[in-house]
Amino acid sequence: MHEEKILVLDFGSQYTQLIARRVRENKVYSEIFPFNASIEKIRNFNPKGIILSGGPSSVYDKGSPIPDLAIFELGVPVLGICYGMQLMAHCLGGRVGKAQKREYGKAELVIDHKTDLFNDIPKRTVVWMSHGDRIERVPSPFKPIAHTGNSPVAAMYDKGRSFFALQFHPEVVHTPLGFRIIRNFLFNICSCRPLWTMKSFIETATEEIREKVGKKKVVCGISGGVDSTVTAVIVHRAIGRQLTCIFVDNGVLRTGEAKKVEQTLRKNFHMNIDCVDASERFLKKLKGVIDPEKKRKIIGNEFIRVFEEGAKKIKGVEFLAQGTLYPDVIESVSFKGPSATIKSHHNVGGLLEKMKLKLIEPLRELFKDEVRVLGKELDMPEEIINRHPFPGPGLAIRVIGEVTRERCDILRKADTIVLDEIKKAGLYKKIWQAFAVLLPVKSVGVMGDERTYENVIAIRAVNSLDGMTADWSRIPYYVLGIMSNRIINEVKGVNRVVYDISSKPPSTIEWE
Repeated sequence: MHEEKILVLDFGSQYTQLIARRVRENKVYSEIFPFNASIEKIRNFNPKGIILSGGPSSVYDKGSPIPDLAIFELGVPVLGICYGMQLMAHCLGGRVGKAQKREYGKAELVIDHKTDLFNDIPKRTVVWMSHGDRIERVPSPFKPIAHTGNSPVAAMYDKGRSFFALQFHPEVVHTPLGFRIIRNFLFNICSCRPLWTMKSFIETATEEIREKVGKKKVVCGISGGVDSTVTAVIVHRAIGRQLTCIFVDNGVLRTGEAKKVEQTLRKNFHMNIDCVDASERFLKKLKGVIDPEKKRKIIGNEFIRVFEEGAKKIKGVEFLAQGTLYPDVIESVSFKGPSATIKSHHNVGGLLEKMKLKLIEPLRELFKDEVRVLGKELDMPEEIINRHPFPGPGLAIRVIGEVTRERCDILRKADTIVLDEIKKAGLYKKIWQAFAVLLPVKSVGVMGDERTYENVIAIRAVNSLDGMTADWSRIPYYVLGIMSNRIINEVKGVNRVVYDISSKPPSTIEWE
């Protein structure tokens, strides 16, 4: 499918996905394989170059991850990063030992020997280190090409085989010129061409869907989120009216959500869309449930039931389209083992067996930021593409305690005000996620000379790159003041507003 590809072998680094993303940002396609992928699989992938990721192990420890050493005989350039460098030294005849002093954080790299890898990089540059081992002897015929105060061999290369190794992490933002180093590896050393664009992705993906589906019918569940909506649009682009989307209103959506999604897909893209109002059904099942995990399971299972009923009404459906992203795919095959819990509302595996449906996952090669770029390329409305993440269980996990229609309505109104004021202040695009939470406590207040005993709303707003870590947003006080004022005045049943100033970790983004 892709003419030119870079393979990233994963040795358990927290930055592995970042390496693949940096390669793709240079318009070169990349994929991540676990470190123990078979040489046949690697050969079939036919990479133009291989990058060995970092990892938490020491190469000389028993049971440390070692790949099939035939990767060094494929005749393609190899770049080892951190653990990847130590692995190259260890496996190719050098020696690795424990460093006297751990090197963690920023360091000054001094380049001793200019190579194609360091093209356009000044002699002294800042890099990000994170290691406790060091190269004691470089394998022959490697040569040291850079050092830091603590690492005599901070980079090395074997010119004849185009093998390069770096003790630092070029993929992180803390290495300011790291992007340039990766670019040099791709274009100067692997001779890649920048062919991986969203335009080319759309062409290939629509062709593949057409070929796979033929004249059969496809069903797609829509949640209103970016992933499922972009999935629907690209599948529709490939097969038009053979696709039917089912949008399930589960009663825990935000204000006007169902209408907005329906209008977007019907008006802008002329799709078949079946909107099912199952709010009563969901709220009935949630009655009296307080445990957040139970709420998630109920919503997940009920969604599958409602979706299944809708899908059965469509004659001749043979395929199910789903918005699986690349991180989900990596998670299930990575060296770190399968992810412990797959979000139940995404896990529609049971449906596939029951209804004998085949799966179509057009986004399974993409990262979240690439899905947004794809949405733009598909002329999708801005408000869907750049929408803040919204959890599958919806407001059910933002209504702390029991979920009732009345409590959902209170939260919906407050949430609308929060988003409204953030947009008015021009902050929506600067914040990763902002929302209101209804707390299970009541507080005393005074309104119009009368004592009140009513609900508390918490406002949560965070900044993040990927949702893995997050810091609370410093929303200006005057904006918070307007939000609080409006919520207390306009939302009946609320007499107090608080602002959540905890970061992740130790807190999570959502309250439940």
